[in-house]
Amino acid sequence: MALNDESLQELKAELLDELAKEVPSKSVLSLRLAETRSADIGEVLEEMIEDDEELPAALALLDILSAERAANVLGYLPGESQLEVVGELNDSQVLKLLEEMGSDERADLFNLLSEDRREALLRRMAHREREDLKRLASYEEGTAGAIMTSDYVSIASGMTVSQAMMRVRQTAPDAETVYQLYILDSDGQLIGTMSLRQLMVARPGAIVDDIMIKDVISTRVDNAQEDVARIVAKYDLLALPVIDAEDRMVGIVTHDDAMDVAESEATEDFHKGMSIGQLEDGVSRVPLWSLYRKRVFWLVLLVFANLFSGAGIAYFEETIAAQVALVFFLPLLIGSGGNAGAQAATLMVRGMATGDVGVKDWGKLLGRELLVAGSLGITMAIAVTPIGIMRGGEALAMVVAFSMVTIVLFGSLLGMCLPFVLERFKVDPATASAPLVTTLIDASGVVIYFSIATLLLS
Repeated sequence: MALNDESLQELKAELLDELAKEVPSKSVLSLRLAETRSADIGEVLEEMIEDDEELPAALALLDILSAERAANVLGYLPGESQLEVVGELNDSQVLKLLEEMGSDERADLFNLLSEDRREALLRRMAHREREDLKRLASYEEGTAGAIMTSDYVSIASGMTVSQAMMRVRQTAPDAETVYQLYILDSDGQLIGTMSLRQLMVARPGAIVDDIMIKDVISTRVDNAQEDVARIVAKYDLLALPVIDAEDRMVGIVTHDDAMDVAESEATEDFHKGMSIGQLEDGVSRVPLWSLYRKRVFWLVLLVFANLFSGAGIAYFEETIAAQVALVFFLPLLIGSGGNAGAQAATLMVRGMATGDVGVKDWGKLLGRELLVAGSLGITMAIAVTPIGIMRGGEALAMVVAFSMVTIVLFGSLLGMCLPFVLERFKVDPATASAPLVTTLIDASGVVIYFSIATLLLS
C-alpha cells in the first residue's frame, strides 16, 4: 500500500539505523527495499540527498538495488537530486543507470550533465543508443519531442496478427507501454494504430492493415507540451504518437508524462497569477535567494504603480476635506473592484489555458461579463447602501452605491479583457495576475470614486 508521511519517516529511520551498524545487513536492507515501492524509496532518498551527512547513506541504498530498480528510483527524483547522485558516481556506474532508464528520463538526465560528462558517456555507448539519446536530447525544452519516449511497440505494415503478436513479445520488455500498438509503413510513417485487445481477439491469419484504426490522433514533434497534454486529456489516450515533418513516427508521449506536464503548466500559471516567476524546484527546496528573486520584481514594480492611487487622492483633497466620511468607504470600494477584476481575470486565464475560450470569443464574453458584472455591482451596492446612510446620509449613500456599481463593472471588464490584450501581443495571459489587476483597479477606482463624489456632492 502507499506510504503516508509518517510511514515514510519510519522507513527512513529504519534504513538509517541499519546502515549505522558496524556491519550493516544487506539482506535486511534488500528485503525492506523490495517491500517498498520505487516512488516511496525515491521520496526517502530525496530527503537523504538534501542532507549532506545522509548522502552516503542514500548512495549505499542505491548500490543495494539492482541496476534496473535503481534507475527506476532515480527517475522519481527531481533533477537537482539526480545530479547530486550522478556527481558521486563514476562513468561506468552512470552508464549502467542510463541504460536501464526510460528513453525520455535518460534524455532529461543527460541534458542536466556538464558538456564534458556528456561526451565521456557518449563515447562509451553503443552506436544505436548513442544516436537515440542525442536525438531525444536535441529537442527544444517544452515541446513534444522533449517529453516523448522512443520505447514503444511498432508493427510493420503487412504483418499477420500472429506475426504482430510475436513482435509484441519481442519488444514488450523494453516498451513504455504495450497496450497501444502502432503500424508503420516501409518508410517509418505512421499509418494506423490498434490496441493490444484488438490484436489478441483477431484471427491469427488476418492482416493488421485490415483491422487497424486508420484515423490516428497524433502530434508534431515541435508542438508545445501543453497542447500535447490537452490532446491526451481530451481524447483520454493511453499514449499519443509523435511524428516528425515527414510523418515518420519518432516516439510517444504517455498518459502519465502528459499529466505531469499538465500539473507543471498549472503550477506555472498559478505562480504567474500571483506575480511569481517560475521556480526551478518545489517551494520547500528552492534556494532562498531564488525565491526572493522570483518575487521581488513585480512587488517593487507594483509599489510604484500604487503611487498613482496616492496621486488620485491628492488631486481630490478638497472633496475629501469637505466630506471626510468618503475616506471610510475608499478601501471597501477599491477592494471590491479589485476582487471582481481578479475573479474575471482568473476565469479568462484558466479558460484560455484549457482551450475553452479564445480571442475569437472576446465579443460574446464581453456581453456576458457586462451582464454578470452589472448584476454583481448592483447587488453589492444594495448591500452597502444602508451603511452609507448611517455614516453620512442619503447623498453619501448614493455616491457609494453609484461608485460601487461603476468600479465593480470597470474592474470586471478590465480583468476580463486584459488576458486577451496580452494574448494579442504574444504575452502569456497568466501575466494578467491578481496583483496586477488589483493595482490597476486601485488607481482607477480612486479616480472613479472621487469623481462621482465631486459631481454629486458639489
